[in-house]
Amino acid sequence: MNLLRAGGPPLVIGHRGAGAVEPENSLASLAAAVAAGADLVEFDVAPGLRLAHAPQDVDGDSPSLDDALALLAGRGVGVHVDVKLPGYEHEVVDCLRRHGLGDRAVLSTAFVEVARRLAVVAPDVSRAIGYPRDRYGVSRLRWPALATGAGAAMLRAAVPWRISLLLRAARADALALHHALCSERAVAAAHRRGAPVLAWTVNDAASVRRLAAMGVDAIVSDDPGMAVATLRSPA
Repeated sequence: MNLLRAGGPPLVIGHRGAGAVEPENSLASLAAAVAAGADLVEFDVAPGLRLAHAPQDVDGDSPSLDDALALLAGRGVGVHVDVKLPGYEHEVVDCLRRHGLGDRAVLSTAFVEVARRLAVVAPDVSRAIGYPRDRYGVSRLRWPALATGAGAAMLRAAVPWRISLLLRAARADALALHHALCSERAVAAAHRRGAPVLAWTVNDAASVRRLAAMGVDAIVSDDPGMAVATLRSPA
């Protein structure tokens, strides 16, 4: 799946469906992202092929991957599957292929070893490596708090130099980068390798505009309707 902007606006990816609208990683949330006009719908897949951020989040209401793909297969949207842990890569890919979604899917992970396995079992499917992993706590911090810290500023400055190594090590063809670590230099570094940049997780209009101006290729948002409306409105 081609995620590069090619001069157009960034794509909008609904995060865990539309997690600001309906319970995240639920079928209702996936449907809400489609209704909001998202170009792709992202969700987490835990071991056991259930939709959840972590194994401990799986309960009786957690949809299966089959349920999610059956819902989205006929909706004409892209599917962004985030593989949360190692060990079940082949099963995820098999499920995608059963639903005929390989050509409009993106597989992502924060684990280099998972990305490398996906490159073997699904070389024809787009694969994004996520940075940084949640163990750093970055995803819980808000802009500008993350961006203004001295340590964060150093990390953001170092990101462009790490991108080539990260993509090569993961055998990934796309980069999923936390929004506060995005910069024009980081986007340019990814684009030099032909890799689109997916900025996550962006939940306010000002940040959507800022990241679009940087040249990111996709905006990942809990509120895809807000992101779509922002990108369509005059600056």
